[in-house]
Amino acid sequence: MRRQKKADPFAEARIRFVDYKDDRLLSRFITETGKILPSRLSGASARHQRQVAKAIKKARYLALLPYTKGNQS
Repeated sequence: MRRQKKADPFAEARIRFVDYKDDRLLSRFITETGKILPSRLSGASARHQRQVAKAIKKARYLALLPYTKGNQS
């Protein structure tokens, strides 16, 4: 039995391009340990997943997003 494919959150919100300055949106696609969520979990299309990854990396470089979240011991 096949599962239904998740709906693309960017297509639903009619977002054409992922902006690296939108930290609220990008933080939804990062795990607690700071990893980027894969498209099978996020539901993003291949095109939007590439944009998300690039935007997260750019935001991290500009210190808009942390590389890791919280305290790790």
